Amino acid sequence: MKYFKRRSSIRNKGFEAQAFSDNDPMTGVANLFDIGLVFIVGLIVTLFTAYHLQDLFSEKSEITILKKSENAELEIITKKGKKIKAIKVTKKKVQGRGERLGIAYRLEDGTMVYVPE
Repeated sequence: MKYFKRRSSIRNKGFEAQAFSDNDPMTGVANLFDIGLVFIVGLIVTLFTAYHLQDLFSEKSEITILKKSENAELEIITKKGKKIKAIKVTKKKVQGRGERLGIAYRLEDGTMVYVPE
């Protein structure tokens, strides 16, 4: 009964909004949500800066990304200005006429080195 008396006396003084916010257990949840949003935005900005991904949004930058899928398929993604092109690398053999450009070597650790002539 003492809580009812206190609330009724607060209403009479015109502090109704304050009485409900003091007793509302969900007021802290809204603050946690806001802090979470600020943390997520800060984390995204930090990751973009750490990996130099801000070049993805620049119209003058040129980026090449090599992506390997779970099936061990390679995909080369290139960005030149506003133009983005994705090429899938396959193990298919091709035939035709061409010009020898250089020699490629596979090292013991599995990396490939291209040596132009």
